[in-house]
Amino acid sequence: MSLKPRLTIKNPVEISGVGLFTSNPTTIMISPADSVNDGIVFKYLSHCVPATIVTLSNQPVHPIFAQLKPRCTSVGDSQCTVATVEHILSAFVGLGITDAIIELRSNSTQNHSTIEIPILDGSSLPFVQAIHSVGSTEIGSTIDPIVIHKSICVQDGNSTITIEPAQQTNYSYTLDYSAYESFPYPPTTVEWNGNQDQYVNEIAPARTFCMKEEADAMHNAGLFTHLGPKDMLVIDHDGPIDNSLRIKNECAYHKLLDLIGDLALVGRPIQAKIHGVKSGHALAHQAALAILKQST
Repeated sequence: MSLKPRLTIKNPVEISGVGLFTSNPTTIMISPADSVNDGIVFKYLSHCVPATIVTLSNQPVHPIFAQLKPRCTSVGDSQCTVATVEHILSAFVGLGITDAIIELRSNSTQNHSTIEIPILDGSSLPFVQAIHSVGSTEIGSTIDPIVIHKSICVQDGNSTITIEPAQQTNYSYTLDYSAYESFPYPPTTVEWNGNQDQYVNEIAPARTFCMKEEADAMHNAGLFTHLGPKDMLVIDHDGPIDNSLRIKNECAYHKLLDLIGDLALVGRPIQAKIHGVKSGHALAHQAALAILKQST
């Protein structure tokens, strides 16, 4: 992979919505980077949090997740946590945006608390459309990719992420929900070779999903009461409830979307063959750390 120009957006663009886990309304303003090599930075009030694995936050987005594996990716520090960043970070990677400021505004947070990126329709498409509406521009510098020279594998039970040396970047994901008897789709593998048009058409539209039993359990715990199956993909044995798939293999493509967004925390493009099997956010965080460790 050759050096690539660093890109930011041409003009500010605003998006509003509610959080998936917090249900709090938030407005984000995506703005051009202030200077060369800023990377992606979240800003709340006057506080800035770079979108890097170094700032990965273990602050649970909701108290129910205090003893569970993360259901989203968050960054932050002792003053502020920005939650559910994976979809917008995935959009930046898909469009080649390397530098931007995401300013968050919400009346629902004070002191140390969690502010959540709006879930919108559960995909990264609204972020892609917002960026396309203002365009992108080079900022007078190049970015050096992380080149993987030795294979990496992180594993948790039967979930794995492997990162292997390759001449070109390739992400792939194998969705296998065969442990759920009610999941109606067979194991499926989808991939992305870095092509922007493919990202926009096949990956960006893929929405977050969950099984009906998961949704029921979350509702009983007081979560997602502001959303229903018409708002998000809830999968039962017959497929989506009160909804329909946008694209073939939408569930697998969304897991690929998440993987791309989570690994964006390394802060640079990755030249490697990356393959996730039944993996989630926690394992992707381990993979990002392992990539950075090899690159130092």
